[in-house]
Amino acid sequence: MGSRLKNRVIVVIGGTSGIGLVAAEAMIAEGAKVVAVGKERATSLKAQKLLGKAAKVITSDAIDPDTAVKAIRVALKLFGGFHGLYHVAGGSGRCMGDGPLHECTDTGWAYTLGLNLDSVFYSNRAAVLQFLKQGSGGAVVNLASVLAWSPSPKFFSTHAYATAKAGIVGLTKASAAYYAAQNIRFNVLAPGLVATPMSERAQTNDAIMKFIQAKQPLDGGRIGQPKDLSAAAVFLFSDEAKFITGQTLAVDGGWEVSEGQR
Repeated sequence: MGSRLKNRVIVVIGGTSGIGLVAAEAMIAEGAKVVAVGKERATSLKAQKLLGKAAKVITSDAIDPDTAVKAIRVALKLFGGFHGLYHVAGGSGRCMGDGPLHECTDTGWAYTLGLNLDSVFYSNRAAVLQFLKQGSGGAVVNLASVLAWSPSPKFFSTHAYATAKAGIVGLTKASAAYYAAQNIRFNVLAPGLVATPMSERAQTNDAIMKFIQAKQPLDGGRIGQPKDLSAAAVFLFSDEAKFITGQTLAVDGGWEVSEGQR
C-alpha cells in the first residue's frame, strides 16, 4: 500500500470498467478514497465488490448534468472531502452515425459530442464549482485520445469523436489558464488504442491489430492496457504534479511518432 494519494478523495466518472476501474484501483492502492460512477447497475455492483470499503460506487449516466454533482456530494458526505476529478467516461458514436465528415449524420454528431464532450463539461463545471466553494484548490484530469491531433484515416475515421476529444484538450487548457491562480490544476491523458470494451471492434480486426503493432511500437508493439494509464493518473493527482497544469500527456505506445508501417 502506497501513500502518494493519502487523505485524497477522488471522483472517477466512468470508474466501473476499463481504464477508469483500473485507475480507481491504483488510486486506492496509493491511499485515496474513491467515488466511482458507472452507467450500468450490474457493472457498478461488480466494481463495488472489487474496490471494497475505500470506494463508493454509484450508478448514473455521465451525460446527465447532475451526475458529477451527485458524485461530489457523496464524496463529501461519506469520505469528508473532495480533491480530484478524473473524467474517463466516453465512447464511440459509430453505431449512431459517426464517421467521415461526408458520412457523419446529424444524430451521430450530436450523440458523439454529447457523450464525449458535453459530459466532460458537466463534470468539470461541477468540480470547479466545488473547488471554488472550498477555496482549497484541486485537480482535474480528463481522458482524451491521440486521435484529437494524430488521425488514422484508414481505420479510425470517426470525425465527431476526434472533434470531441480535441474539444476536451481545448476546454482543459482554457480552464487550466483561468483557474491556475486558485491552484486548481487541469490536465489531459490521451491514450492510443487501449484494450477496453469500447475497442472490441478493433481488437477483433486482424488488419487493425497488425497496424497497431507498428503504430504503437513500444514494448514489442501492442495494444495498450488500462493499467498503462494508471501510473500517469496517480502522478497527476499527487503532490509530485503540483506544479503541472494545462498539459496533455499522450500514453500511446508511440502512436503519435510512428508511421504505422514496418
